[in-house]
Amino acid sequence: MSTFAALLPVLLPVIGWAVHARWLHSRLSTARRDPLTGLWTRDAFTGRARRVLRDPRAVVVLADVDHFKQINDTHGHAAGDVLLATVAARLSHGTAGGVVGRLGGDEFAAVVLDRDGTAADRLDVLARVLARPVDTAPEVHTTVSLGWVRAADHPGEDLSALLRRADEAMYAAKRSGRTAPRRARLGRLLESVAGRRPGRRGAA
Repeated sequence: MSTFAALLPVLLPVIGWAVHARWLHSRLSTARRDPLTGLWTRDAFTGRARRVLRDPRAVVVLADVDHFKQINDTHGHAAGDVLLATVAARLSHGTAGGVVGRLGGDEFAAVVLDRDGTAADRLDVLARVLARPVDTAPEVHTTVSLGWVRAADHPGEDLSALLRRADEAMYAAKRSGRTAPRRARLGRLLESVAGRRPGRRGAA
């Protein structure tokens, strides 16, 4: 009897467990992904974001689709789903290398590392990209508000606290543009994203 044949009864259970473990890992990973956008779910995002926040160069970003309920009511939930998927794809591309998640509904978050000090410029570009109409639904007009904060500006604060700061910044940007024409609204949003709003260091 060959050595392989002799070892086969021992190897088969090991191989079976390895295959099962790989399948289980795949299922768990899928369960942690939002089925619509493919982003991490809130819980999965939280665990990964906390690890990234150990680096002082971390930047916490929040994005929220303006008037999303109105989009659903006017154009239907299918159009709303397309919009959310598009926002998720654009946000992922604009924060490449970071951790991106869907917190729920029309709210998204990301934690990225500002390795070269260009976070403000990159988020400025991202805001412009997020403001573009969806290619497959040009009749859907909306904007996406952003808020962000540098972890280094608030030493000792955890992810929850930084998300609250980014949330405050995001809604300040949102409120500032609701009664303004589209161009002025976008301009003020970009100013906020660039961290120029007085009284809040590094936040939109």
